[in-house]
Amino acid sequence: MDGLDLIVRWVLNALALLATSRLIPGLVVRDFVAALWAAAVIGIVNATIRPVLLFLTLPLRFLTLGLFTLVVNALLLWAVSTLPLGFEVQGFGAAFWGAIVLSAISAILTSLVKRRR
Repeated sequence: MDGLDLIVRWVLNALALLATSRLIPGLVVRDFVAALWAAAVIGIVNATIRPVLLFLTLPLRFLTLGLFTLVVNALLLWAVSTLPLGFEVQGFGAAFWGAIVLSAISAILTSLVKRRR
């Protein structure tokens, strides 16, 4: 992945976060700049902390046939919202559904951009 791909994915994830905030009550993004900051921090957290948590929760993920991964994603999204980024998640329910919708929108946007190349 080169630098341009990284920037494109960062902007797409920020747009996905903005779209998710419009769809999920309790998930608030102040503006596009806040979405960029939040998307950057979410990306860093997903690249560093998420693999460790997924490893530590392997037995639970096995017992729930992988569904506990949704809980891990929600907790990480909620944790990022505690930082002063202009991004707020008001409760676990908003974090849970927000993580699912954010993943879906991000995947759709990324696939659309990949098709155009």
